[in-house]
Amino acid sequence: MDEKQIKLKKTIMDTKTLPTLPSVINKLNSLSDNDKSSVQEMARIVSSDQALSARILRLANSPSYGFYRVSTISNAMILLGVNVVKSLALSSSIFEVMEKNSVGLWEHSLGTGVASNLIANKLGLPESEEIATAGLLHDIGKVIINLKCSEAECEVRRVIDEKHIYMREAELEVIGADHAEVGGWLAKSWFLPDKLTEPISCHHNVETSENYRIKTSVVHMADVLIKASGFGDSGDSFVPPIQQAAWDALKLNDGIIAELVEELEDKLVEVRNFSLELQQAGC
Repeated sequence: MDEKQIKLKKTIMDTKTLPTLPSVINKLNSLSDNDKSSVQEMARIVSSDQALSARILRLANSPSYGFYRVSTISNAMILLGVNVVKSLALSSSIFEVMEKNSVGLWEHSLGTGVASNLIANKLGLPESEEIATAGLLHDIGKVIINLKCSEAECEVRRVIDEKHIYMREAELEVIGADHAEVGGWLAKSWFLPDKLTEPISCHHNVETSENYRIKTSVVHMADVLIKASGFGDSGDSFVPPIQQAAWDALKLNDGIIAELVEELEDKLVEVRNFSLELQQAGC
């Protein structure tokens, strides 16, 4: 890695300028570590921040989870689990930036969340809501690169156009790290559980996933299917193949893929409508 890459990497990972945790989340972290805390207590803390609550409920009602009319934070916590609500709270400010500046990436992320949930349910996997959340957050590193190093992002896009390579390859060339690694750093700095952090960090290289390979494989596969569908804009013009490690971990076959693609088409109509509603509402 040359001096320029080291400097860029340091800029992106300067924790002092990473999006900070709302004080509400610090309180929520303390409560969730205490076995005696009730969901109602935790919900009361989150509900004290009205803007944050609204964004969490909006995401909780998205097609990523298949729950509609989740009207209270305590309801969201019961349906989705405390870890998912914490992750949605942490990511909501970043997604707010994403919705305003990159609708295409926002839609790609929403679509990957939906596809992750669909795959998890199709394969009968536990914790499908957490897998959907990992899918929703998988490209959060792209937002951080954009927020903290827009010049590097412009250079990445130039390299993609010039060399016709994948975004992550261009990021490695320009920055010395790809968005998956950057997203993993952010997830760790936010103290997200490993079962969310690992799929974010390893979704482009399933073989590097050690403890949560099934979840990572689902997110990887969801990302590929959404790129193949042409839904949203991930920044890549090419669709990568599903990695062998993911095929093996999920015991996939062509029949399962064909069924998923068909079911996903219907789901993506819902996602498109949801995204358009948000844009028309000026959210």
